Amino acid sequence: MTDPGRQWRRCSACKQPIELGSIYQVCSISTCNQKRTGMAFCSVTCWEIHLPVARHREAWAVEKTAPRTLDATAEKAREPRRRVVASQPAQSSGSQSTGVPIEVLIVASRLKDYVRSKHGLNTSDGVLEPLSRIVRNACDKAIRNAQRDGRKTLLARDVPRP
Repeated sequence: MTDPGRQWRRCSACKQPIELGSIYQVCSISTCNQKRTGMAFCSVTCWEIHLPVARHREAWAVEKTAPRTLDATAEKAREPRRRVVASQPAQSSGSQSTGVPIEVLIVASRLKDYVRSKHGLNTSDGVLEPLSRIVRNACDKAIRNAQRDGRKTLLARDVPRP
């Protein structure tokens, strides 16, 4: 019987405890390693039990080492922090006079992932404010189009085409 204080996780196949600092196996397929699934196997034999159910075309077991302390586990499991970038009031597009707060409208992590995967470039935080200004201007035009048509709902057809 394993000391509950030394247990890191349970094996996804046999449900036996995987101790802190011990070697375990994960599936080489990325969908099995996502945060929601997070499969961990105590041995290659348990990993093989997973194969017929998952129906992978080509997969292998990857050996990993469990964290040595529960503090390391909590640190690793912590959600990525959302970073809010303060905008410059002097660069606002007139919304400040109406009392509407000027905030960044672009999700930084999604933009950075897109630019990196599409073109292999890094993205500066300074890009967020100008892109937010473009989005605000497009929204203002779309709102005017909806109001001109006498609607209180913004539709896709209201958004100006690039």
